[in-house]
Amino acid sequence: MIQTSRDLTVTRAALAPPIYLPGTGQWPLLLSVPHAGTNYPEWLLRESRQGRPSLEPLEDPLVNRLVWRAAGLGIGVVVACAPRAAVDCNRGPHEMEGPAAMGAADPGPRARGGLGLIPSRTPRHGELWKHPVSADEIDRRMAEAWLPYHELVANQLGKLRVRHAEVMLLDVHSMPARSPLLPRLVIGDRHGRTASAWLGDLTRRTAESLGYRTAFNDPYAGGHVVEQHGRPAAGVHALQLELDRACYLGRDQRTPGKGFDGTARMLEAVARTLGEALLARAALPEAAE
Repeated sequence: MIQTSRDLTVTRAALAPPIYLPGTGQWPLLLSVPHAGTNYPEWLLRESRQGRPSLEPLEDPLVNRLVWRAAGLGIGVVVACAPRAAVDCNRGPHEMEGPAAMGAADPGPRARGGLGLIPSRTPRHGELWKHPVSADEIDRRMAEAWLPYHELVANQLGKLRVRHAEVMLLDVHSMPARSPLLPRLVIGDRHGRTASAWLGDLTRRTAESLGYRTAFNDPYAGGHVVEQHGRPAAGVHALQLELDRACYLGRDQRTPGKGFDGTARMLEAVARTLGEALLARAALPEAAE
């Protein structure tokens, strides 16, 4: 909910900006990890009704570490350091609760469910904050963490695009552990809007060859990151990858489990396969015309 009459009454430290882990530029790929931030400022914890334990479930635990093998190929990575509880880099400015938030008539189902640009509640912990977040505070959080994240992604994709005919963003997330009978990897392309179909299919086949059951756009079709940066007609593709946490975390759902390295190897294989396919496609005579 937006409130315009109240603001934080204490001087607060800025949210941690995102970081970029450089790649070599030889691969036409960029990795994005928007939900693994764990830098909780004290003022944010003070504003929380139930403290850090109620905010941590919003994280995608250890995904910033899970991509290490893919990054080791020489692929750059943009990582959010501010926690999702403060501002969600995978939500658009319109995805806010409240009447006509950011000028949008309908903020969408995720925001209505409490998981908008500023998460407001979860099914387990209910309302997260002691007070509504003011419009000025929302602007500050976006300026400190949200805008820099998307600027980094856009800038790095732009640099890759100068060098390669087509480039790709892999936006990596995790979902709560589910039944082992359900798909362990959900590939999202906003129902065909953010990536050419052959890239999603190649991702599916690569993951399934390594034993991961997959699904497309159900229940996760991708969020603001792929929607904002995926422009297939301009040679910039974007896929969201949503991994079941049971694949890589231990029983506590916070620390690495026995499947951690296997899942990291799967992501590495997906990244390598997609990168090689894009490079090979660029080398075709018709691609150069």
